[in-house]
Formats: sequence, C-alpha cells, structure tokens
Amino acid sequence: MRTATVKRETKETQIELSVNLDGTGKYSVDTPVGFLNHMLETFSKHSLIDLEVMASGDVHVSHHHTVEDVGIVLGMAVKEALGDKKGIRRFGSAIIPMDEALALCSIDISGRPLLFYEDMGLRGKITNFDFELMEELFKGFTLYSGMTIHLKALAGKNLHHIAESLMKALAVALRQAVEIDPRRKDTPSTKGTI
Repeated sequence: MRTATVKRETKETQIELSVNLDGTGKYSVDTPVGFLNHMLETFSKHSLIDLEVMASGDVHVSHHHTVEDVGIVLGMAVKEALGDKKGIRRFGSAIIPMDEALALCSIDISGRPLLFYEDMGLRGKITNFDFELMEELFKGFTLYSGMTIHLKALAGKNLHHIAESLMKALAVALRQAVEIDPRRKDTPSTKGTI
C-alpha cells in the first residue's frame, strides 16, 4: 500500500494528515475552515485518494496560514506515499466543468516543483473564504510534492464553481498521474530516477 502520515506543527498551525494513494476516495476532514474542508473532501472523492486531515490554526488572524500549511502537508504526504515512483503513469491531465466554470489541470510528477496557475484575476469571498487562498493551497501542495502543475480557470463567473472545478481538475489529473501502469516496471524517466 502506498500510504503516508505526516505531522507538522508550527506556531501558527498544527496538522496531521494521512493519505492512501490506492484508496477509494474515503475521507475524514476536520479543519476550522469550512470551505477548505469542502475542497479537501472534493479532492479525495475525485482523486480516489483516501484522506484523513486534522488541522487547527490561527484562523482568528486569517485563514491563510491554515490553508497554505494544509497544502504543504498534503504535498509532503503524497510525495512520501509515492516512494521511488516505480511503475507510475507520471502524467495526468483533466478539463473539468462545474456549471458555467471550466478548469484545466496538467501534472508531471517530475521532481521539479513548478506551479503555473491562472484564475482570470478574479477576487472575492466564498462565504468567509478568500478565493485567492486557492492559489496558496495549490502552491503549498506543488512545492512540497515535487510536481510540475499547470492549473488554469478557463471560464466561470461564480467563485465557488471556479474553485471547485480547479480542485476537481487537480484531483482527476493526479489520480491518473499516481496510478500504477501495469505495463511499466521501471521509473518513468530516461534518467532512471525522478
């Protein structure tokens, strides 16, 4: 089983997070940020990665630290669970609609952490959640997972729909990329390592 549990504590947040890359999309998510919970549950459901998250943080200051740090710990856990990456497909991509919103995600589990993110410059709140924090969540995940990720909102007006289409696109692309290819017995790189 490709699993990992990561604990991370700072003066701003306390997070314990577990993943099972070969799961069925079961989740148990408990953070003090309601919309973050919804995004993590969406991630688990559509990636088929089992996910357990317990997080607390200084949300009296802002949601920023909790959202960013959960992204960091999720990236760390996925990277650890991938191990030597032998047999994985490595690449994944998805274009996902959510009503009027449309998002694209393309992933390379490359060992090179790069995020290319576009959200049409939209800003505003989803209940009490700042839409711009989606980028912080994705940035934390990308930097600590060691992946190259292109994530773009292609259309949309409703911020909730745009955020959800972005998360679903990431989840579906990641599901493809981490999947074991039964024809591949080695690491998917001409270098022999990722």
